[in-house]
Amino acid sequence: MELGDTDNRKNDVIHSGGSALLPAPAPPMSLQEKQDVTRKLAAAGATIQELNTVRRALSLLKGGGLAQCANPAQVVALILSDVIGDPLDLIASGPTVQSDSKPEEVWAIFDRYKLSDSLPSSVKEVLSKTRPHYGETKDHVLNVVIGSNTIALECASRKAVELGLRPVILSPGVCGDVRFVSQLYGLLSRFACSPEKDPPPELAAKILQLGPEVGVESWDLCRTMNVLVEEIKEGWGTTCLLAGGEPTVQLTGKGRGGRNQELALRVGLELSSSEGNNGAVFLSGGTDGQDGPTEAAGAVTDRELMEEATSQGLDIDGFLTNNDSFTFFSQLSEGRRLIMPGLTGTNVMDVHVMLLPPSPQTDLQ
Repeated sequence: MELGDTDNRKNDVIHSGGSALLPAPAPPMSLQEKQDVTRKLAAAGATIQELNTVRRALSLLKGGGLAQCANPAQVVALILSDVIGDPLDLIASGPTVQSDSKPEEVWAIFDRYKLSDSLPSSVKEVLSKTRPHYGETKDHVLNVVIGSNTIALECASRKAVELGLRPVILSPGVCGDVRFVSQLYGLLSRFACSPEKDPPPELAAKILQLGPEVGVESWDLCRTMNVLVEEIKEGWGTTCLLAGGEPTVQLTGKGRGGRNQELALRVGLELSSSEGNNGAVFLSGGTDGQDGPTEAAGAVTDRELMEEATSQGLDIDGFLTNNDSFTFFSQLSEGRRLIMPGLTGTNVMDVHVMLLPPSPQTDLQ
């Protein structure tokens, strides 16, 4: 987050990391205690929305506090969204947006991840107090989203057209456990690469059942499947399925990895186990250029992954159990499947790309 003064106007650039870089813990809580609480939540698999709800409740500047400090100066906030749905009150925990976190909502999050009993007394004291209610900020604050996952997917779609691909955007709101997300992409690849003109209805039913688990609306799934069926019948060539969001990983080990590399690894298993001629290629990458505490942004995978790993003596299940996807991809074929662009300076969550070649029956027409 950056702040600049121009006479009676303050210009804010609000972006990824704003929640962490603008902590201002509410007394008597210490910064270390607040950091410990958020780290435990993240390790337990809490979503970015849940994390920012908690951060907002435990902070003096979040939830409109920064805008209140600037009052009566005019505030212009240029926002890069790293939160699904671009809710202004949750991006960087909403320092320029009036929003109150209700204590019961925060306690529900702690209960969900079984952390309520281990909270420091200072955190409990903060949550027991009535949070100051700041006045309306709409008269002196202008919030503008200048970057988001939706914008990134639209740019990727235009690039796909330039490359001669047929793009279809699934959703910018993919979330939930990477295990369910990988199942979704595995099913979509089977659906798109079906040798039949009309893919089996039971396959479509399974895809729709996964929708609530991965944050994708039934409408978006049906729309995407309709486009894929048209591709099968009309032979458009390679389809470029685009999606984005921020899935989560439940940590069970102490390896090195990130959600993008683990998702790519799990999708590779799904593609390897699918029947028929599934030539799909899948990429998952973080737009900020860094996936977890690693040097990679993500990885690329396909149905050859399992055979490739087995031939090199790598146990995929063991790496997954230890959340060690970066080590796996580093050792596999000298790291050629890793995506390593370096830090980009912009975080609008993750981008998923799946290339779906024409099905065999299309080639015969």
